[in-house]
Amino acid sequence: MPAAFVLLNCTENNEKEVISILKGISQVKETQCITGPYDVFVKVEAATLEELNETITWKIRKIKNVRSTYILKINEEATDCKDD
Repeated sequence: MPAAFVLLNCTENNEKEVISILKGISQVKETQCITGPYDVFVKVEAATLEELNETITWKIRKIKNVRSTYILKINEEATDCKDD
């Protein structure tokens, strides 16, 4: 199942509002308020890569008070990652 971690920068003091909207998106599986260069951590899962991309582009990035996003797509076919 395609998935990604998305880091969000929000306008000041609007993290709770953004998280509330994120929780209404069915593909969003987890949200956390974080500290550091980003304000919100989001885990997104979708049935297809196209659905994942559409969710990030047209639902998450378009939320009012989201200033920027940083996307880390999970590589399900990674051959360099080994379970020891």
